[in-house]
Amino acid sequence: TGAKAATGTQINETRSTMDQSTAKDRVDRIDPYGFERSEDFDFESYEELMSEYLIICTRRSIKWSRLLKDTGKVQRTVKLKRYVRKGIPNEHRAFIWMTASGAQEQLEKNPGYYQSMLVTHNDSKLVETIRTDLNRTFPDNVLFRKSSDPCLQKSLFNVLLAYGYHNPSVGYCQGMNFIAGYLLIITKDEEKSFWLMDALIGRILPDYYSPAMLGLKTDQEVLGELVKLKIPRVWQVMVKHNVMWTLVVSRWFICLYIDILPVETVMRIWDCLFYEGSKILFRVALTLIHHNQALIEQAKSLPDVCQAFKDLTQGPFVEDCHPFMQKIFTEPGSLSMATLTKLRATCRGRLAEGES
Repeated sequence: TGAKAATGTQINETRSTMDQSTAKDRVDRIDPYGFERSEDFDFESYEELMSEYLIICTRRSIKWSRLLKDTGKVQRTVKLKRYVRKGIPNEHRAFIWMTASGAQEQLEKNPGYYQSMLVTHNDSKLVETIRTDLNRTFPDNVLFRKSSDPCLQKSLFNVLLAYGYHNPSVGYCQGMNFIAGYLLIITKDEEKSFWLMDALIGRILPDYYSPAMLGLKTDQEVLGELVKLKIPRVWQVMVKHNVMWTLVVSRWFICLYIDILPVETVMRIWDCLFYEGSKILFRVALTLIHHNQALIEQAKSLPDVCQAFKDLTQGPFVEDCHPFMQKIFTEPGSLSMATLTKLRATCRGRLAEGES
């Protein structure tokens, strides 16, 4: 009886300790992708959010495992598109990104190509430019620190160098280090990350990273046209305060929302980006702007507008990635590739005229 009483006391003490522990004690300081949580991170809200999201993730994971059982390939179907929009579990992410984007096909068609890029070239300027950016890439991520084992800095250098040799018209430009870094976090494989870079920069986002960045500039103008069409009062604010779109959204597009939105939300956006293409970037931007229309309308000056655009990428709306991703397919309304193609042609022509 005495032993039972002692055990009961221990259980109660354990419960009491658990009750007294805070969310900060229970939630890991490092997130699943290797990023350190900041001092002002809201551990309580995150724990509450994740308790619900993990249930969704588990349910999705079971469905994905059933879908991919006994198959090395995936067919593009309405069902698969629906699955991708609802989120790809981390264990299947690299596989789906590779197959959906065509990167896997390129890898298989070009055996040994990636390694050949690393050993058959020598461009000291490219090497120096990439090295300069290495230490600036995710200083808050433990996987990229020289002290970590393995350290992803060496892999990051290799992927960027190989891509610079592979696509000399692009070489290397700022922003590409963050993209390659995210790809390495997910794939844990240099060659796969290289071919995913090729899919993104060569096919999904052409001319985003070329020296003239014509694709990037065009798409920023296209966003302006879409806002004029779908959220005219925000467009009027931008015109009134003479705000160039490049001032407030260039980092959204060039970094593909890395360091703009929470990492889990970015991963969900990238799921759709690799499967559906660049129009996803517009859906995200339009949803952020539409949802925060009132905040932007309150702006009294150019600095106010810039601050509003910074504020609208933070807070519960973007942190709760599952409802956010549902919103991007409803809130902006219809957005066809035909519409985007037409707007791109108009905006590209306008840019060309401006530069001539």
